[in-house]
Amino acid sequence: MSRRITIAGLGYVGISNGVLLALNNQVCAFDVDPERVDMVNRRISPVVDADVTSFLAEKSLSLHATTDPGIAFAEPEYVVIATPTNYDSTTNEFDTTSIEKVIHDVLSFDGNPVIIIKSTIPVGYTEELKRKFDYKKIMFCPEFLREGRALHDNLYPSRVVVGDRSETGVEVAQLFLEGALNKDAPIIYTGSTEAEAIKLFANTYLAMRVSYFNELDTFAMRHHLDTRNIIDGVCADPRIGMHYNNPSFGYGGYCLPKDTRQLLANYENVPQNLIRAIVESNVTRKDFIASDIAAKSPGVVGVFRLVMKSGSDNFRSSSVRGLMDRLRERAIKVVIYEPLLQSSLYDGFPVIGDLGEFKMRADVIIANRRSSDLADVADKVYTRDIFCEN
Repeated sequence: MSRRITIAGLGYVGISNGVLLALNNQVCAFDVDPERVDMVNRRISPVVDADVTSFLAEKSLSLHATTDPGIAFAEPEYVVIATPTNYDSTTNEFDTTSIEKVIHDVLSFDGNPVIIIKSTIPVGYTEELKRKFDYKKIMFCPEFLREGRALHDNLYPSRVVVGDRSETGVEVAQLFLEGALNKDAPIIYTGSTEAEAIKLFANTYLAMRVSYFNELDTFAMRHHLDTRNIIDGVCADPRIGMHYNNPSFGYGGYCLPKDTRQLLANYENVPQNLIRAIVESNVTRKDFIASDIAAKSPGVVGVFRLVMKSGSDNFRSSSVRGLMDRLRERAIKVVIYEPLLQSSLYDGFPVIGDLGEFKMRADVIIANRRSSDLADVADKVYTRDIFCEN
């Protein structure tokens, strides 16, 4: 049965869920950015995601987008909130104002929709919302999506976590599984607070794994050992596994830095050592890499791509950004090659649009991940990418 669903937010989470749900339902996508709304209505993906691009162009989707809250929130049966929740270092927690703005707008109409939060939020926040708005039909259903592969991960979910154990929760689980190609994915019904914890602990574990192999690499570099040999030997143990073990400049991107810090904040008055160590390890890794680059005494350091990985257009909290700041503090000149940037300056750093000129000007080229575009200047490339994969 087709449902009326509104998606609030057209980033990776919002558009991938919108496309998934529009395969079988009537979906209205709401965003405050007119350009993103226009792109969706013209069936152009507002994010870099191959599956979203192809589904918008080729599939029959009941999907339209708007910037008008009156159109978006007047009569949906379900509202899915996928607005950004950036970490606010002043308050030491996520900035959830965008979520509350959407809920306020939804409840200003006479409908009685189920509100499903997909944005990442602090542990205990959903219950606070229910009390604040005196509205019980709010639940948290975390997403586990990769940038650039978000729709794929919705089509083939590893699990569906629903922060509601009632019949409504069962309906919501089926709503998201209906368009999925992996309909055998396990469904985990929890309270919303447990669901919030699942999201933050899952991402913090991933950050821990990144940090672990980065610290292994730091040890190997300092003692002139072969990092690849050590990782191959360690990961041959099936309990560890040969996955998610590629060294980098540190974990970054939109989710891991903010989610680890939020979980650490949620640990107030709870004994812990490991969670803080994961957050601090990422800082230590960037300090070490910046020192190693500086030791080469480069006149100009070239930054090849700000994006964290291939197949992504996002460089929010990119680990290479931390390196750039550290190099600037050392008075080392830094130039950037990033095709996604249209301006000649980025945060005070010169942007070079021509790849050939970029290669010529840089004495050392730092790349979080290897690229065939740098094959002709391999002697200049500084990377910790061992497996040539994200």
